[in-house]
Amino acid sequence: QVQLVESGGGLEQAGESLRLSCVASGNIFSIKDMGWYRQAPGKQRELVATATNSGSTNYADSVKGRFTISRDNAKNTVYLQMNSLRPEDTAVYYCKVDHVVNTLIWIYWGQGTQVTVSS
Repeated sequence: QVQLVESGGGLEQAGESLRLSCVASGNIFSIKDMGWYRQAPGKQRELVATATNSGSTNYADSVKGRFTISRDNAKNTVYLQMNSLRPEDTAVYYCKVDHVVNTLIWIYWGQGTQVTVSS
């Protein structure tokens, strides 16, 4: 079992920055991809950014150039640096981890952290 604990959400004004963190703990064998997703009220959950264990990253077009995902594999932690925040970034942000056990991939989600951006 893997537990994910997110932190760093909050209320910021447009143009400001926030940094989210997600720490994975528990009986960890190997983590493949780590990522951030978000869900705004009345909308479906959407991908924000992902990072593989080899360092490749992927971003939603809406956050490219503003958000940066990074990970510390030794600490089983993934970060999301969010700059130039916009009101449309307001959402609950969820951490997602792909945990590999032998050849099976188990997907874990964090509990979510609220990010609110005021105009």
